[in-house]
Amino acid sequence: MSTPASAAEAAPPAAVPRVPRSRVILASLVGTTIEFYDFYVYATAAVAVFPALFFTGNDDTAKLLASMATFAAAFFGRPIGSVIFGHYGDRIGRKATLIGALLTMGIATFLIGVLPTYYQIGIWAPLVLTLLRFCQGVGLGGEWSGASLLATEYAEEGKRARAAMWPQLGAPFGFILANGFFLLLTVLMQFGTAGQGLGTDHPFLVWGWRIPFLASVVIVLLGLWVRVKLEETPVFKQAEQRGEKVQAPVLAVFKTSWVQIVQGTFIMLATYVLFYLMTAWVLSYGIGKPAAGGLGIQYRTFLVLQLLAVLLFAAMVPVSGWLADRFGRRSSQLVITAAILVFGLAFGLIMDPALVGTGESASLVRVLVFLTVGMTLMGLTFGSMSAILPELFPTNVRYTGSGIAYNVASILGAAITPFIAVKLNASFGVGSVGLYLSFAAVITLVALWFSPETRHVDMHTVGSRPLAD
Repeated sequence: MSTPASAAEAAPPAAVPRVPRSRVILASLVGTTIEFYDFYVYATAAVAVFPALFFTGNDDTAKLLASMATFAAAFFGRPIGSVIFGHYGDRIGRKATLIGALLTMGIATFLIGVLPTYYQIGIWAPLVLTLLRFCQGVGLGGEWSGASLLATEYAEEGKRARAAMWPQLGAPFGFILANGFFLLLTVLMQFGTAGQGLGTDHPFLVWGWRIPFLASVVIVLLGLWVRVKLEETPVFKQAEQRGEKVQAPVLAVFKTSWVQIVQGTFIMLATYVLFYLMTAWVLSYGIGKPAAGGLGIQYRTFLVLQLLAVLLFAAMVPVSGWLADRFGRRSSQLVITAAILVFGLAFGLIMDPALVGTGESASLVRVLVFLTVGMTLMGLTFGSMSAILPELFPTNVRYTGSGIAYNVASILGAAITPFIAVKLNASFGVGSVGLYLSFAAVITLVALWFSPETRHVDMHTVGSRPLAD
């Protein structure tokens, strides 16, 4: 490992030890939990609510595809968010920028909760819905990289992946909160036993679905309170004291670190494809009508199965951090991605309707096994990503670079995944959806193979490339 040029470069500011580690953990975890909660509330509604309320016609598959298209709009907003918030994150600091990202997501989510439907304002309803979904993406685009930097730039040497896993837990926690909230509402309002057969005059479709969106205001305020009390990261303070900030981080990162952007984008590809197959697409497949290629499982029942499986996702995130610190980022991710490739090849063997059954006769055990394996792999691949991507970039463009890589991958691996998966399943069956995942895993394996090991990168580095083994 290369050594810093001087002791001044290596030593963090004296004031840094006064910041309790628990506060750093809470600020990174609470923020990403809120952001992902807001994000997944929309994902759940995009499958179960929005096709009925914001789109017209008699073709259920067409309405679902239209809803999935609005779902994808956020992913095109995410790279823009990473550029906007990355600029300020590398120029004025991580703390203030993260507060702005949280407010952007929170306001957009609240406004979705008060948005009139197609039956009230016509075509303006899906248009405004798409715009607000785009704004959600802008907020999340600035959130993830900033929260990851809070964790990694405060972390102890040799334990960075384990420290970086805290913001990653926001994804399963946010998913549990969002889907748990929807599950509770469907039980209390007796919605979902007949799923798609209920008319749009059901109380859940009239006003119940809005509650999770409106309730996000409460947890956003909690997140703001935590972040306002946080100190700036020691690594950023050092760069600021040494006058090493750049005037235009976006231009600088493409000039000095474009290779790392490409590497980071494709390292994240399989993770994104897997996650949005296991959340957005599989819900539409599980509750979809058998005539349209779905399993016809009751909406409420399938939510329970997803919530059980996502517990394994959460449990594997810290395991992923430990593996990355113990065996290296590259080595552990190569093995995990190979397992994702094999899992994709097994889709047809596990989830073909001819084997699973449909409606009340569907094998819920088989479906739960499928979800559990997928979510376990998701936790293992996702947990260390908040260490891997920031470690690819030097301090003065780290917020921008890691954010762009993470969010460009969201377009390639997540924005179009539910849409493509619905089309593939309708045309060729569920096995073709698994092949799509395996193809993404092959691309990620190639990216990992040609990427450096970053376990011993010096996070204080400023320059064209980070220091590595």
